[in-house]
Amino acid sequence: MKVKYVGATDNQVRWGSNDDPRGLLIKGQIYNVSRKEEHSWHTKLYLEKFPKLKFNSVCFKEVEG
Repeated sequence: MKVKYVGATDNQVRWGSNDDPRGLLIKGQIYNVSRKEEHSWHTKLYLEKFPKLKFNSVCFKEVEG
């Protein structure tokens, strides 16, 4: 699965104790997802480039390819 980083707000980062993508990821850049963790109210994405960090899925849009 590939996703494009679309940015993050303070609330999106805090929700579910996610890691902060700001300063790490580049807005508009495409990243490969290594793992997806679904919860009842949110989903966390783990990226191949940062395997130990978890990001809120709302900060991304899924892309083809």
